[in-house]
Amino acid sequence: MAEKSKLNFQVFKRLLSYWRTYKGLFFIAILCTLLLAFLSPARPMLIGYIVNEYIIANADAGKLLMWTIIIIGWLIMEGVFQFLSSYFSNLFAQSIIRDLRKKLLNRILSFRMRYFDQTPIGALVTRVVSDLEAITEVFSSGMMAILGDLVSLVVVIILMFVINWQLTLLVLIPIPLLVFATRIFARAVRKSLQMEREQVTKLNTFVQERLTGMSLVQLFNREEKEYEKFEKINEGHKNAHIKAVWAYSIFFPVVELLSSLSMAFLLVWGALVVQGKTAGEIELLFGPIVQFTLWIHMLFRPIRQLADKFNILQRGTVRAERVFEIIDREDQIQNVGTITDVDYNQAIKFENLYFAYTDEDWVLKNINLEIKPGETVAFVGATGAGKSSMVNLIGRFYEYQKGDVLLGDHKLTEIELNYLRKNIAIVLQDVFLFSDTLFNNITLGDPAISKEQVIEASKAVGVNEFIESLPGGYDYQVGERGGVLSVGQRQLIAFIRAYVYNPHILILDEATSSVDNESEELIQRATEKLTKGRTSIVIAHRLSTIQTADKIVVLDKGEIMEQGTHHELLQNNGYYKTLYDMQFSD
Repeated sequence: MAEKSKLNFQVFKRLLSYWRTYKGLFFIAILCTLLLAFLSPARPMLIGYIVNEYIIANADAGKLLMWTIIIIGWLIMEGVFQFLSSYFSNLFAQSIIRDLRKKLLNRILSFRMRYFDQTPIGALVTRVVSDLEAITEVFSSGMMAILGDLVSLVVVIILMFVINWQLTLLVLIPIPLLVFATRIFARAVRKSLQMEREQVTKLNTFVQERLTGMSLVQLFNREEKEYEKFEKINEGHKNAHIKAVWAYSIFFPVVELLSSLSMAFLLVWGALVVQGKTAGEIELLFGPIVQFTLWIHMLFRPIRQLADKFNILQRGTVRAERVFEIIDREDQIQNVGTITDVDYNQAIKFENLYFAYTDEDWVLKNINLEIKPGETVAFVGATGAGKSSMVNLIGRFYEYQKGDVLLGDHKLTEIELNYLRKNIAIVLQDVFLFSDTLFNNITLGDPAISKEQVIEASKAVGVNEFIESLPGGYDYQVGERGGVLSVGQRQLIAFIRAYVYNPHILILDEATSSVDNESEELIQRATEKLTKGRTSIVIAHRLSTIQTADKIVVLDKGEIMEQGTHHELLQNNGYYKTLYDMQFSD
């Protein structure tokens, strides 16, 4: 437990270190907060003075009006500083969170694909959105507010002792009980906030996955079952919040009770003091009583809120710890390559290559293969044979453990990563489109690609006419994940995207496995245009689509079993012949 507290303290210190980036905003927020902390406690002292001097001792209507105007001006000034404190505190906080969010997302974008294979997307969404919002409160509602409340408390207590130290000691009797209750409350709320945090992550992950896979849920009639699972998670989320509500519902009445107890002590003091006093002396007690009545309110309100503010700090620190875990994670692809000028008209070579996703559970074993420049090579084999793993290594989406992958005489790791990927285009089986226009999905926001280039590519692929027929043409909104387009249409958009980027190396991963005959014919034509004159790697289950390939590589359980042209492999009567006979036996 002590280790956890120490860790959180270190995280809190790390959070505080970000203030240097926005020193101006920080100092303005601090200054306004401190001025407010001095102004507010001084107001009751001023009101008590006015009551005694211009209402009780000397009923002077003119001066009373003047002082009333001063008090109104004082309140307006407090309001101005309250606004400035709140505004600059939040501006300071949001500026830091903006930078943190950029840093976090930039880090996530650099991670290997393995990280995304093992991490729920909903959890990452929680980190980037909800967790950072909670950290915002550390700077705005937490740290600044605590500083203001503490200074205000000190000023109130000093003023109370200056006016009447005996009465001050009397009204402060309930404070130790309040401090004790606050500690219990803070501990209870901290546990409930930890539960709430876990439940929010579960809820986000569940909803994100089910909404993404809604077609699967409906196809297999899983609506009721998934709803039952959601009810359980939602119930856990509710219970986590209820625990916090339960703690608040006990703590606040306790605070009100103790506050009333201080007021009772004030009244008892007044009753005892008036005994034996003259009417004039009794009247002079009204000022101090008014002052202490207002100060007691100022005393208990910040103490009551301090527990909540400390929990905000705790919650923000815990969330920050999770965010820093990602920022500090060393799971990104190491971009140690420095070469940015490579002749891509060279062979791609796999030499004694071994690759595993986990430990030494080899997905690829002892791979030795040469892909000549301008050659079209097809990978075939059963599911799990290692076809997609081969092409993922070329794009360095994963890192191999043994052997080498080379482009000419250069290892791929020696080539600058962005430069390498800029010269590779991949058309996947499951095409992902953003909720944006067709044009932006084709160019991916690259300003160097003009609309004329996109239209030319569309004509080359053979879908310009189809796109022009859509409402808005290239400005047509495709919906989330391109849901308003068919599978074949999404595939064709991916081909246009690859075409306009004009890559040196083209990878087609099962590009025709899920499309109708008409779309497949268009895709075949697009494939012929795209592969012409460039090194192309094709992964296919349909052997009919790769019979014209310059080389076919047959993989089984991560090993190359045979390679050659379509006719050569048929004559070998090996693995390829078996696969071919299974597909064309009818």
